[in-house]
Amino acid sequence: MLQTVLEAEAVDGRAAGVRDLHRAAYRFMLQARLLDDKLAGLYRAGKIHGGVFLSRGQEALSVSIGLSLRRTDVFAPLIRDSAGRLAFGESILDSLQTCMGSALGPMRGRDGNVHRGRPREGYLAMISHLGAMISVVNGALFARRFKGIKDMVGATCIGDGGTATGAFHEALNQAAIEKLPLVLVVANNQYAYSTPNDREFACRDLTDRAVGYGVAAHSVDGTDLTACLDVLGRAVASARQGGGPQLVVASLLRLCGHGEHDDAGYIDPRLKSSPLGRDCLKLAGEILLAQNWASIEELDEWRQEFIRTIETVVARVQREPLPDAFTENWSAISVKNLRETYDEI
Repeated sequence: MLQTVLEAEAVDGRAAGVRDLHRAAYRFMLQARLLDDKLAGLYRAGKIHGGVFLSRGQEALSVSIGLSLRRTDVFAPLIRDSAGRLAFGESILDSLQTCMGSALGPMRGRDGNVHRGRPREGYLAMISHLGAMISVVNGALFARRFKGIKDMVGATCIGDGGTATGAFHEALNQAAIEKLPLVLVVANNQYAYSTPNDREFACRDLTDRAVGYGVAAHSVDGTDLTACLDVLGRAVASARQGGGPQLVVASLLRLCGHGEHDDAGYIDPRLKSSPLGRDCLKLAGEILLAQNWASIEELDEWRQEFIRTIETVVARVQREPLPDAFTENWSAISVKNLRETYDEI
């Protein structure tokens, strides 16, 4: 009888863990979507200069990366990783301060909205040259290896188009040879900006590229939160346990243009009406409701809570100073600070 009770409690514990993980994931996805909606509005109102790139349609994949990592790991997100950034520990304040150019933000108003991070905390600022972040994460993992630090993982993301760059191939090859605990996530959203898959690569599937480098490959439906949490969780665990680099290819469709300046008129309507065009946030909400992990009232309460938080933070950031070109020291990071940053990594 005692054994039966213990087994039942173990099952209940696992079930509670799955429920709590899905609830946490949905909350970060919802925050990311509402934050994106606000950023789009601010951009159209002329409150944000430069580009705005939304994560709409990629939140399930992104949040699964952030939740699968530990705070002691390294994470280098790409432009559509708002949910993953939040799950890894970024605050809404950091995001809005950077996007709106506040001199009090983590980047001191010096960079665009996606080029933000806190390197000393393992959260790396994005490089626009696609593929370049892989070698940066490799370097961070090397640094930790040299220090004797174990039980760590480095994760970064790239789009399908970025897998055709030389930087992608060189860095993946390096990671494979050195058996680095790298998790490389490819968000195949069917277009490299406006170039469709059939004009990007000739292999059957992007996971085929892993074979030539001796890298483990995983495929996942990027619209399915449960599948993303499972596959990313297993990939990160494998890398952490010495399995070497892991390539995860997710199939999905971005539900917006490349940026807010792009109307995405080139996207095939048949893709929009296919399973790839499903809204991962809507599907995640349906999972919570179907499993009785949340109620409609609770989902609405979360939405209203996040809207209030975002509006409060926007009002605060709008009162913060912008960099003063006449008094700002525009020099690069000092050698001293640079050394301190790399020591922390």
